[in-house]
Amino acid sequence: MAGHSVPIDFRVNPAKISNPVERKTLLQDFVPLVEPYTGPLTEVSACELPGGNHSVLYASDTMTVSMKMYTNGLVTATVEYYTDQVNTHKIANDDGRRLEKQLREKFDCSVVRVLPAIKRAPHVNPYFTSSDDRLLEYDVTEVVYEEQSEFQKVQIYHTKSFGNMLVLDELQNLSESDLPYTEGLMNKGHEDYAGKEVLILGGGDGALLWELLKDEPKFVTMIDIDDAVMKGCRQHMKSVCGDCLDKYEGDNYKVIVGDAIAHMRDYIKEGRKFDYVFGDLTDVPISPSPRGELWDFMHTIINLGTKVVKPGTGKYMTHAIGIQCEGALKMFEGLLGRLEVPVTHTCTSHYVPGFMEKWCFYQITVNA
Repeated sequence: MAGHSVPIDFRVNPAKISNPVERKTLLQDFVPLVEPYTGPLTEVSACELPGGNHSVLYASDTMTVSMKMYTNGLVTATVEYYTDQVNTHKIANDDGRRLEKQLREKFDCSVVRVLPAIKRAPHVNPYFTSSDDRLLEYDVTEVVYEEQSEFQKVQIYHTKSFGNMLVLDELQNLSESDLPYTEGLMNKGHEDYAGKEVLILGGGDGALLWELLKDEPKFVTMIDIDDAVMKGCRQHMKSVCGDCLDKYEGDNYKVIVGDAIAHMRDYIKEGRKFDYVFGDLTDVPISPSPRGELWDFMHTIINLGTKVVKPGTGKYMTHAIGIQCEGALKMFEGLLGRLEVPVTHTCTSHYVPGFMEKWCFYQITVNA
């Protein structure tokens, strides 16, 4: 059950808005075009808005149509209704294309677009965003796991296109289709993990640990603070984590439920170094400047992480964010220049299906 909002937007000659007679004609011509979908409409209210703009509200027995008409010629209309069939649209794509053609012909529109219905407050949220805040709709069928841990809200959604998908604090994290993410983080095919000492910071979904173990490292230590993530993934994302989360210690790996920062500080005191350190934690934040709690956290993690990497030969590996977030990536690279140990870096990118965008991955070498 959900509300549906269908946006109908088009542009006309501004005179059709500013001239009262032409504006009335526009409304009289528009209403019959949408009534095949809404049923007979009755005008409920009309008013003038600030700046000479206008608003009209229509209603049928089951739907409303709200219109805004702007002095620059933009007309926005929204058809709204409530439905028990969340994924059944009363104005389908073919209907929308037909309506677009009718509007273009009737009003000689320079721009016209009818979008699919936006689902309002369904029981299972289908909407997430890209890294640069574009709206993405997923074909979600159900939530198969949910737990509010001490640290975050942990959910696993089932989607038709991507399989099960880990969602943390309402942000998509990893789906069963996202091997390209894990291989991008590993820089698969360009790094040799055989016989190496590896540290994973985060990585609670188990995907990175599972793929690394296939390359026969000497030993992998994984530290994640939230056992609820690992519990959910070992129950519902076996295709991602295999059996490596069934027990937290094996012949060549150990999973520690704890604070990665505290453990790294201990490693620094001990003088312990790793061939590879993976930062599989916070994404690069989107902000006007590299300041704030998330930037501070990221700086702390990378600053400590690079101190436990073997200089000259070892690498700190991390994901960043979508390739379109150029400002954030530039600020991240600036952060690398302010670490306490000097580093050099390379950057690669891979399309991640479950994110519906291409992401950047960094390989950071601590200078000898």
